[in-house]
Amino acid sequence: MMHKIKYTDLAKKDLHNLKKTGQNKKLAKIKKTIDKLAANPRHPGLHTHKNNSVENPFDVESFQSYVENKTPGAFRIFWCYGPDKSEITIFAVTPHP
Repeated sequence: MMHKIKYTDLAKKDLHNLKKTGQNKKLAKIKKTIDKLAANPRHPGLHTHKNNSVENPFDVESFQSYVENKTPGAFRIFWCYGPDKSEITIFAVTPHP
């Protein structure tokens, strides 16, 4: 099942700031990661695990998936399922805290 991706205002701002600062390579990696996430949140390359480091704006279990690994300031996508069964909401796209 392909999940529909939704974004919170904070996630949209995170992506806008990357675009504004000309980080096109980073944005391309993020897009590729989001495509994998939509297709299969358990894709092994995402290294998805429960989120315990970034505050979740929803009262549900949340996760983080790797955009990069073993890179200084490696980016992560923070997300949760919902609000509908077939949806994933991304609430932050940031360097690993």
